[in-house]
Amino acid sequence: MFSLPNNVTIIEVGPRDGLQNEKNEVPTEIKLAFIEKLQLAGIKEMELTSFVSPKWVPQMKDANEIVTQVKKMGRQLVLTPNNKGVELAKQSGAKDFAVFVGVSNSFNKKNINKTTTESMDELRPIVEKLLQQGYFVRACISTAFYCPYEGKIDASDTLALCKEFVSWGVNELSVADTIGMANPLESYELFDSLKKEFPVTLITAHFHDTRKMGIANILASLQAGIDRFDTSAGGLGGCPFAPGATGNVATEDVVNMLHQMGIVTNINLDSLLQAVEVVEPYVSRPIDTGMYKLFISK
Repeated sequence: MFSLPNNVTIIEVGPRDGLQNEKNEVPTEIKLAFIEKLQLAGIKEMELTSFVSPKWVPQMKDANEIVTQVKKMGRQLVLTPNNKGVELAKQSGAKDFAVFVGVSNSFNKKNINKTTTESMDELRPIVEKLLQQGYFVRACISTAFYCPYEGKIDASDTLALCKEFVSWGVNELSVADTIGMANPLESYELFDSLKKEFPVTLITAHFHDTRKMGIANILASLQAGIDRFDTSAGGLGGCPFAPGATGNVATEDVVNMLHQMGIVTNINLDSLLQAVEVVEPYVSRPIDTGMYKLFISK
């Protein structure tokens, strides 16, 4: 009926996107243990932390300690909103960078007090310099479908922003349903267009599960040819600048679905659940993995 990829790459965003809005302060040693368990489960690409002002995102105040102490395995992304963040990340030894811009001007203004155009003007020399120096650069496209302040985003605006990033030579586009309002048809159509428009650029889909359509959107994106997904162990996450947005799609749910469909991820689900157990006592909401444990035990 439709073709699906044989293999899928999971980019784990729990340590950064998953914890950034967590009310409880998670100790650095727990974050490091969480990351190590995720690595042992087979995660090869991961968002580790972000170099942002502790005033705005206090959970990320230990970014330098995380990058310097983590075991170096696979692609380890750090989010850097500006030149200061980039320089601090470089000093810590980071090699893989993520920058972000919202398609929506209103979201961008709430997030970093700049319009989308102003953000792009500031980012261009930063991104081009990173690429010239041989660093990996991921461009995160926020509010690609809907904005909490402006409503539905025109797909042409998302495509235009992606096109500008691709013209700079970025290695990857991570395109996000930031507030979790997209439906499967919208997901298929946008990612089908992106795959056709940018056939040689890595394209990653990033879904939140606000309306419980995250898994359905992932399936639709698979049908559109997407084989890279941002997910968060335990479904942790939420955006401090997107009212109402709940957590990311849970890594264990996505891995389980893919494995049931015969799609290879090279991730061990049992080990993944052990990673969730490391961080669960330190976060403010319960994470239920009991059914998986029952399933795996049999």
